[in-house]
Amino acid sequence: MTTLPTMRHRSLALSLLAAAAGGVSLTGCSTAPTSETGRETLSIESRATLERFRATDPSLGPVLDRAEGWAVFPSIGRGGFIAGGAFGRGEVFERGGQMIGFCNVTQGTVGLQAGGQSFSQIIVFLTPQAFADFKNNAFVLSANISAVALSAGAAGAGDYTGGVLVLVEPQGGLMAELSIGGQRFTFEPR
Repeated sequence: MTTLPTMRHRSLALSLLAAAAGGVSLTGCSTAPTSETGRETLSIESRATLERFRATDPSLGPVLDRAEGWAVFPSIGRGGFIAGGAFGRGEVFERGGQMIGFCNVTQGTVGLQAGGQSFSQIIVFLTPQAFADFKNNAFVLSANISAVALSAGAAGAGDYTGGVLVLVEPQGGLMAELSIGGQRFTFEPR
């Protein structure tokens, strides 16, 4: 009799995983907003996010001055129960601050997790290779790259594993998580 609940739990877990993977793959289809209003809104939100990060951490300015480029995600939503997913849309800038395209991030996770949260994220590419990989859709944020919580001095003292710095600012929600998974990015030139 104990195998029946176990089989049900496995079936539920596999169903949730399939739904999360399907949801992530479907939401990741369109990189750029489809309307002009959507593009304008994303532009306003991306620039506001960048300014908020700069105001909170003055060391970010000098880091961006020497960076090859950066991606700004004003809001990434993440949620799950056993299986989870995340999605966010942003803009990509090259050295000098010129916006060169749109990007999105998707993530699928499996493990012990429950809840939902949203956060802002900026990824700074300090090497030509890391930025080229991102623009060629060959960049995955893996477990060996650590995100740094936004605070004064975080960018200056950040971990630049693989020539990349990831800064994160929580927006809201609550998620308990012990899971595995990586962020995948899609870039679309302007």
